[in-house]
Amino acid sequence: MYESYWQLDAKPFEAGCDPRYFFPGEAHQAALLKLRYAIENRRGGAVLAGVSGVGKTLLVEFLKTTLDRAVTPMVHLVFPRMEPEELLAYLADELQGLGPSGGTPGIHQSVRRIRDFLAKNAESGRHALVLIDEAHLIDDAARLETLRMLLNFEFDGHPAIALLLVGQTGLLTALERTPQLEERLDVKCLLRPFVPAETAAYVEHRLRVAGAARALFTDEAAQVVHELSGGVPRRINRLCDLALLIGYAEELDMISPAHLQSVQQELVAVTCE
Repeated sequence: MYESYWQLDAKPFEAGCDPRYFFPGEAHQAALLKLRYAIENRRGGAVLAGVSGVGKTLLVEFLKTTLDRAVTPMVHLVFPRMEPEELLAYLADELQGLGPSGGTPGIHQSVRRIRDFLAKNAESGRHALVLIDEAHLIDDAARLETLRMLLNFEFDGHPAIALLLVGQTGLLTALERTPQLEERLDVKCLLRPFVPAETAAYVEHRLRVAGAARALFTDEAAQVVHELSGGVPRRINRLCDLALLIGYAEELDMISPAHLQSVQQELVAVTCE
């Protein structure tokens, strides 16, 4: 709606996971490097945790584009609250690139299929990645134990599968209660919100990717974006997107601190209604 007014090719603050919009803040870049190391060097399991909206999903989508070709196949599970037999059946199907089979096979059948596939995959010089999103929702010991057992599949002394758990910070607490799994996770990354300079650079980065040829936020406005959002990317996106929309409606030339404060008040008012 407002793209042509601001001379943009696309909306810069959409909530999707386009890897082009990934911004390498200090914590995000460090997590990316550690996770890539863990996965490509077959270190077994890894964890990526952070508060809601801090950019975990976009980081993971960008990570997938950077991994070595030997990391294949990749299975991305976004609904982890399955019973163990359902989870294993799902993974067996996804690893083999098959559609869901009728009914739920027994655990031993799924384990055999996973084992046989991973062996052939490893013989071809590849190793699989299983990415569990929203992993903080797994609050059952049996499900966590099932995930741990996936790391028992080895080939030539190395895990034949890399396991990446992604979730909110409660995931770290859950893992502390499951030491058998926690000790198998060699890399643990905790994302934090952006600091003020990163917030300003993040806004500039997304605008540039969307085709902006000039600054649309004043320097003072960038500081206010950080103050109002706490440096959380999802909050930044919501605030800046609405600021551009209302700025277009009011025919502004640039987004100012006063404009952002007004937009924030509208967001709070809508939330409280």
